Amino acid sequence: MSSVIDAAVGAISAKLGGAFDGSAKFVIEGEGAVIVDGAGVRAATDADEADVTMTADADTFQDILAGDLNPTSAFMSGKLKLDGDMGTAMKLGSALA
Repeated sequence: MSSVIDAAVGAISAKLGGAFDGSAKFVIEGEGAVIVDGAGVRAATDADEADVTMTADADTFQDILAGDLNPTSAFMSGKLKLDGDMGTAMKLGSALA
């Protein structure tokens, strides 16, 4: 597992502070993926499915997790791509802000 994925798992876990109602998969281009669901936050496999999949490069995800980039702004500017349930994405974005 890459250090970017390890850092993302730790940062998302700290921000959520517990289980998430729904499921979301973060695909970090060139690094791997993280899944967030009722079981917590962990590195994802290709077999893991989620209500919404969010894809971006490592810099964009790091900026979102650091609070330097609003997830909605990232989506509107094309830096963050969504596939699936927009409501789940918005709920997770609010939890990470």
